[in-house]
Amino acid sequence: MKRTMHAQQVIPLIAGTYAFLCPMWTTTSTKASWTVIVLGVITALAALTAMFRPDMMSREGFTALMGVLFFVSPWAMNFSGNHMIAWTAWIVGAVTFLAGAGELRGFRGHGGRMAHSH
Repeated sequence: MKRTMHAQQVIPLIAGTYAFLCPMWTTTSTKASWTVIVLGVITALAALTAMFRPDMMSREGFTALMGVLFFVSPWAMNFSGNHMIAWTAWIVGAVTFLAGAGELRGFRGHGGRMAHSH
């Protein structure tokens, strides 16, 4: 059985990987670095799990939640004044959220339950 990868699965992997690697080339504080590293690793690992072991986790909404966490992190962790890393978090957050929202659109409500549409 051949497994097909969708953009909603690949985009969070790329965004998370970019986020956790970006402190290598971005001037930033320790708090900001660790914030994007941790969020990036969680996002990338969740994307890999969803791609290769979908039976291990329910990903409905998790990607969108990670996008929101990325987006609010510059304010929540007080690094919005560090424009390079803050913009990285905002862009990665928006992209990840949109991928998660696209993933949620693939689910349809049926009788109060969510069912995956193929």
